[in-house]
Amino acid sequence: MHAPLMIDIASTSLSKRDRQRLRHPLVGGLILFTRNWESRAQLTALCKSIKAVRGDVLIAVDHEGGRVQRFKSDGFTHLPPMRSLGEMWMQAPRHAARRASDTRAGPLDACNAATACGYVLGSELRACGVDLSFAPVLDLDHGRSGVIGDRSFNRDPAVVSLLARSLVQGMLQSGVAHCGKHFPGHGYASADSHVAAAVDRRSLTAILAEDAAPYRWLSNTLSAVMPAHVVYPTVDARPAGFSPVWLQDILRGRLGFTGAVFSDDLSMAAARRIQGVELSDTAATLAALRAGCDLTLLCNQSLVEEGHAIDRLLEEMTEALLKGEWHASERAEARRTALLPSRAAVDWDALMVQPAYMRALDSLI
Repeated sequence: MHAPLMIDIASTSLSKRDRQRLRHPLVGGLILFTRNWESRAQLTALCKSIKAVRGDVLIAVDHEGGRVQRFKSDGFTHLPPMRSLGEMWMQAPRHAARRASDTRAGPLDACNAATACGYVLGSELRACGVDLSFAPVLDLDHGRSGVIGDRSFNRDPAVVSLLARSLVQGMLQSGVAHCGKHFPGHGYASADSHVAAAVDRRSLTAILAEDAAPYRWLSNTLSAVMPAHVVYPTVDARPAGFSPVWLQDILRGRLGFTGAVFSDDLSMAAARRIQGVELSDTAATLAALRAGCDLTLLCNQSLVEEGHAIDRLLEEMTEALLKGEWHASERAEARRTALLPSRAAVDWDALMVQPAYMRALDSLI
């Protein structure tokens, strides 16, 4: 059964209603936020309780480093913003061969630090039971987007790609899944798509040459991709996450990506309107699935009216499935389950003395 819906919970433990929602066959994931965090012991217990209800539920979190890191206390390492890795890369001598006596950091040091970041990020999450982090950010730093800013590695797509590849390598070594975002690029659009419509009016040629280039270069590396809630009107009037042109023709067809596609949060302001029409939660979910998303996120609805919006979505999506308004996809479900961990996590105490983890900590900037 295709389980495309990723939901959230309100507190630091599961309520009876949370458990009922997790048992619904259309629920395939749960995203955690800072409100779900109290301590490592609490987070570990929460993740165990989630898996006890449904062992195949994908537990995810936005945990990038810098200002987007949900868990920062009780032993979690404060990871640097990705821009700092790009700055390390740019410290290398540009016009002459680097000498052994040159102590300035450079590209190889930056790649090593990025791998270390990925390993520390992933292994700490896995030790507490989290399966996936929505990282890395592949957006270019055009200096136009405040919501992206220092979350970006660099302005140069080649630098972004090489550092992201290194970060992903560390995450894969730790056993945590990853998701590159926000396809084909959010860095040029100045508006924050969390609260307003974001538009990028450049040509397809310009976007593919720059912002989307990391997705082409990393198409065989990335396990999952999240499209942007940005409209690129020279390509399609719909935001990328609702666009078959972007997701099927370009991402899968032209760029050859075969992994999972997550929608961005469908409760965001930019996700509520498509071509001037404001959508309900169910209509937005259906639009994302029809466009080519494998999983859809509806965040923070557990905080409103005891989560009635989640219950309504589950009811209406079930009805839509029975009516043939959308079709369960075996391939999409296979892509979802491929993100689940393939091996048991190292517990926290064992992780703290693990040689690979200790080396990674020493390599952080």
